[in-house]
Amino acid sequence: MTFSIVAFDPATGDLGVAVESSFPNVGVNAPFATAGVGAVATQSYFNTSYGPRGLALLENGATPQQVVDILIADDPERDYRQLGIVDTRGRSANFTGAKCFDWAGGVSGENYSIQGNTLINKAVASSMAQVFSATTTSLAERLLAALSAGQDAGGDRRGQQSAALLVVRAGGGYGGHNDRYVDIAVYDHPTPIEELKRLYAIHRLTFFRSDPADLVTVDTALANELQKILQARGFYPGAITGVFDATTRQALRDFMGWENYDERIRDDDLIDLEVMAISASNTKLG
Repeated sequence: MTFSIVAFDPATGDLGVAVESSFPNVGVNAPFATAGVGAVATQSYFNTSYGPRGLALLENGATPQQVVDILIADDPERDYRQLGIVDTRGRSANFTGAKCFDWAGGVSGENYSIQGNTLINKAVASSMAQVFSATTTSLAERLLAALSAGQDAGGDRRGQQSAALLVVRAGGGYGGHNDRYVDIAVYDHPTPIEELKRLYAIHRLTFFRSDPADLVTVDTALANELQKILQARGFYPGAITGVFDATTRQALRDFMGWENYDERIRDDDLIDLEVMAISASNTKLG
């Protein structure tokens, strides 16, 4: 009734889990991850203790396979369990109990592990592995791509109901105060993976810092356009001068905070073109 991927990005140190299920609110039961430690997915009659216990074992030096062996050893219902684990060395392991509903199994490789049960067939897992390995974007986007590939290959035999995406990064949370770089869950939806993608787009704009490639210097033309937008939105009271002065800067800061672009507020002469484009498209100029 569930398929998932746990993965590590050696380039950024990001760790993550993406999961879809025909069970509601899979995000509260399946994905676990800690920056600098590892990621765990537990599914098929969730044993949610596998998450914190597995991460603690990884932190104390156990390999993913050792963690699997330890977790299932004292679980009387291990034949019904399924889990996948990855660590910060890219090592991975998974386990599928003998009584999980067919198709049930896993595919693992360097930096990832994929596992699923009650699936149409093994192609769901192999398609996820192929797409994940071939995609070169951010870890969050690779996880979403893998999840979509699994659904496109047939997914869960019972259908789809919920999904979740968790990516951790040291200092990656809001304001740099925790490791929750991405933490999104779809509780109940007819197309939860598509809804997860929609929510991720909102999350990325709201919580991610600006991409350096999107930053440009505010010149006269841009300052002129910016003042018009800020004036139309009620944040800039002055004349349209094309000068990026203190009043315009403060108006921009106020506007960015109002629109929840806190993480993209700057104190220099640069502006995020993505924010500028969205602001322009949402503003009716006189």
